[in-house]
Amino acid sequence: MKKLSLALILAASPAMAASGPFFSLRNTDFVVTIAFLLFVGVLFYFKVPALIGGLLDKRAAGIKADLDEARALREEARSILASYERKQKEVQDMADRIVETAKREAQAAAEQAKEDLKASITRRLAAAEDQIASAEAAAVREVRDRAIAVAVAAASDLIAKNMTAAERGKLVEASIAEVEAKLH
Repeated sequence: MKKLSLALILAASPAMAASGPFFSLRNTDFVVTIAFLLFVGVLFYFKVPALIGGLLDKRAAGIKADLDEARALREEARSILASYERKQKEVQDMADRIVETAKREAQAAAEQAKEDLKASITRRLAAAEDQIASAEAAAVREVRDRAIAVAVAAASDLIAKNMTAAERGKLVEASIAEVEAKLH
């Protein structure tokens, strides 16, 4: 392997590269030029530039399609964003209306509660006044009953002291007759 490497190094020395006339196969410049032209000819024969151009065109078309798709996605994203912003505004407006309605309803409920409280207080005052009047009437009745009882007791004592036994008997018989007449 070392001998082959050494032989190649000696064979490709620059001192021997361009010796002799140019159009000779011993001139390396001429050989390299011919090889290059043959290589380019083979490339054109097999239509490699057209294949490379086609691949580049296909690649460019793919990139253009990707860019168009990206633009379409960007436009779609913008429309979705605008839609969400509209929806957010609608939801915010709805929330504001709900809050406003709730405030009005709370205020109306507070007013109704005040009116109900006033009515309740009025009813309770009326009930208390009725109870006071009833208690007053009961007290007056009790005082009158007590006065009657005292007057009857006093009259009974006075009659008992001033009445004789015969008069008492006649009075008892008259009372029995009166009760008998009223019951039958």
